[in-house]
Amino acid sequence: MRPDTPAENVDHTAEAARLERTADRYPEDAEALLLQAAAHLELAGDRPAATALYDSLLASQTGLENPFLVRALKASNLWEYGHEAEARAIIEGVRAASPRDPAPWVIVAEALEAHDELEAAQETFTEGTRLLLADVQEPPYSTHPLLFGRHRVRRMLGAGHDDWDMLADTLHTSPVPLDELHDPKRVWSLGSDNPAELAAEISRLRAELGSFREALSRPFPVAVLHWPSAELTELITAYPTLAEDYPSHEEHLATIEASLRELAASGTPNLGIVTGTVPSYEAFAASESASPGDGALLPQYATTLAARGRAVAWPPQRGAVCWCGSGRVYGECHGTQA
Repeated sequence: MRPDTPAENVDHTAEAARLERTADRYPEDAEALLLQAAAHLELAGDRPAATALYDSLLASQTGLENPFLVRALKASNLWEYGHEAEARAIIEGVRAASPRDPAPWVIVAEALEAHDELEAAQETFTEGTRLLLADVQEPPYSTHPLLFGRHRVRRMLGAGHDDWDMLADTLHTSPVPLDELHDPKRVWSLGSDNPAELAAEISRLRAELGSFREALSRPFPVAVLHWPSAELTELITAYPTLAEDYPSHEEHLATIEASLRELAASGTPNLGIVTGTVPSYEAFAASESASPGDGALLPQYATTLAARGRAVAWPPQRGAVCWCGSGRVYGECHGTQA
């Protein structure tokens, strides 16, 4: 959610303004775009302006997809420029609400950690972990930062490994083990006069940075466009020339699954599905000065939706419902296809 591009390479204020303009053009994606804009304002040092964006989102008349994420980001930002009491109140509110998304838990726990509230950070990481992973056999990728952050804080507190820590060790794929990355003694080595020790620490820090960026980044997926039945009917009725691309809704769904399986078999990573709507597609066509009836526009529309964070990863997690919207488990729906 927070851009990690070095400040010397980006005019963060200008980028925030560009994202705000884009949010005006695509109100259905305003939440994600304005959160990115607020992150750029934080990097530019204009924290009050970032808070104003968070407040505008929270005051929005349209429902937010993740209001607790917005509150968590606001709390973290407020604490950084002297509004500790308000930040603590928001953090307690987020914890009490027990959100089902790992991101708010990670953000408020890291805010506590950044201000040396290690015990409170450990409690927050643990609350989120118990809530989201108590009966989960395979932790979703989005929960990995929760486990890694908990592991890090517990190492700083000198706590022994428990089952959650061992799970974090198992999920961690960096060549440098978590125990080494999170060793508090590493801080002392930065003051060493031994070039070999400093070189080793630089290697560890690079590995940790790579893991951190991987955990927070949203991989740009190869996205396939999906139309729900009602939307596809409306699309073909309005633009009959697209009937060649979509002979029937059933064939459309089968083609999506087959295409994704073929891409997966070829080794293509980060596959996803984006769901289209006719009003959104028409707005995109207008922005491209093109006709919605032009089938060549469909892949561009899918790519744009993916770039705006609308893609859902494929294949779904084990036990998750199918991407097609049938409500059935994926393994009992399109996941049964050969």
